[in-house]
Amino acid sequence: MAEPKDMYQCQVANCGFIYNPDKKNRKTKVAAGTRFEDLPEDWRCPVCGAASQNFKCLG
Repeated sequence: MAEPKDMYQCQVANCGFIYNPDKKNRKTKVAAGTRFEDLPEDWRCPVCGAASQNFKCLG
């Protein structure tokens, strides 16, 4: 399982989606093992559509 320093949580109200690099999410079409820092610039939260700037590291 990924370490908290590698996981990021969406800070948009009523969302809370956690990006875990160990898990592939079908909606995002990002391969498992992709670090948050390596996500495409146009990547969006699969739950609420927020930009990556709205995420905070859990570590």
